[in-house]
Amino acid sequence: MSRNSENILEKPKSEWGGIWTEKKLDAFAKYVSAYLRIMNRNKYWKTIYFDGFAGSGTRKSNCKSPIYRQLLLTEQEERLYKGAAERVLSLPDKLKFDYHYFIDSNEESLNNLKDRLLDFQESYQNQFQYRTGDCNQHLLDLSKAMKSNKNKYASLVLLDPFGMQISWDSIESLKETRTDIWILIPTGVIVNRLLDKSCQLKNSKKLQSFFGLSKDEIIEYFYQKEVRSTLFGDEEVITKVSKPIEKIAELYSKRLKSIWKFVTDKPLRLENSRGVPIFHFVFASNHPAAVKIAKEIIKSS
Repeated sequence: MSRNSENILEKPKSEWGGIWTEKKLDAFAKYVSAYLRIMNRNKYWKTIYFDGFAGSGTRKSNCKSPIYRQLLLTEQEERLYKGAAERVLSLPDKLKFDYHYFIDSNEESLNNLKDRLLDFQESYQNQFQYRTGDCNQHLLDLSKAMKSNKNKYASLVLLDPFGMQISWDSIESLKETRTDIWILIPTGVIVNRLLDKSCQLKNSKKLQSFFGLSKDEIIEYFYQKEVRSTLFGDEEVITKVSKPIEKIAELYSKRLKSIWKFVTDKPLRLENSRGVPIFHFVFASNHPAAVKIAKEIIKSS
């Protein structure tokens, strides 16, 4: 990516509401605008936009799931949660990707999204690709395609699930590809809950898949062992580290550094309506100019 980035962080002229959802989408839209301004100066690369959880976000107010209740989403935030596709496609005509892949496990949601994007399709030469199924498999497919055409394609990947659906193996498959990635990490709302205070780790397999680490490595990072003297002799006590939510973001960023050269050390912190951190939005790239732009966006958000 070039250092020539005048007006590179110009905010897209769209009106959006919400709280943490808007903060996330604003940051991402600013980066997409900067990314395309730079990539369009080099027509050699064919650009790919890959949205791993692109569903329409249809709201079902009469069946709110536990995860929605934990997030404390307002009705407005729920409507806007899945607004990335519209934002990307609403950028000025000169700021366009060559290919678009919209992935979602829910076929109905994906069809709803397809209906919403019909008007946008008219101004694009290549057909938008809508794929159902496990995002992990589609990431593996993307990696394979990019590695077979290593000097042709550059991708920008957005992964923003509510939960921990992304396995580390699929993330790791993107190593040595020309991929920039934004990942929404459910630090406070899910991961921290699985790291229980008693260190039982009943969902250790999920944690291992998510971090790409062994159970012992996870315990070593998030728990402290202390020997205390009691009437019955010494007793080993295990306690959870302080500020675990920030530690989760820190560890995931460190893990990303094993794949990408540059990672935002301080991800974008997203809070619910009570000021409780629920997600961290992390960026990674192999290009220093890219992470510099991402850091500036995060700092100003």
